[in-house]
Amino acid sequence: MEKRHPKDSISTTTKVVLPNDTNTLGKLFGGSLLAWIDEIGAVAAHRHSGRVAVTAAINNVSFSKPVDLGTIVTLCAKVSRAFSSSMEVIIDVFIEDGITPEKTASNQAILTFVAVDQNGRTINVPEIFPETDEEKERYAAALRRRQLSLLIAGRIKADQATELKALFEM
Repeated sequence: MEKRHPKDSISTTTKVVLPNDTNTLGKLFGGSLLAWIDEIGAVAAHRHSGRVAVTAAINNVSFSKPVDLGTIVTLCAKVSRAFSSSMEVIIDVFIEDGITPEKTASNQAILTFVAVDQNGRTINVPEIFPETDEEKERYAAALRRRQLSLLIAGRIKADQATELKALFEM
């Protein structure tokens, strides 16, 4: 498989928070934001793998700031690490008020996608080679998150997760 970089998977979309996306307080429904996150994350995973990618897990979502009706929301997704058939994708969410061009970080999500073939069976994905400092940090953190997840699920033993110790020493 060819050498791939996180920048090859960058996927961005911009939405406007409309009345049907909000609750009775005029704030963006978390479920609407999750749908947008899942969609753009799948695009990034597809760009990395060249295959259909399905959501395997929502690892983390932070709802740091409420998002008001009429707000412009930009979601930027990028694969942070690829394993055999799965990919961790980090989606950064930014908001702008429509008056000033300034974008403010508001939310972040980490999802895992799995590449599948035309019969729905998992298929191997290309390895990823981070280049920037941020990409290298996210790449390393993805392994720690995966090891912790596998440990919690009982799929590996603590002594198999050699880098897990480093997670708890941070």
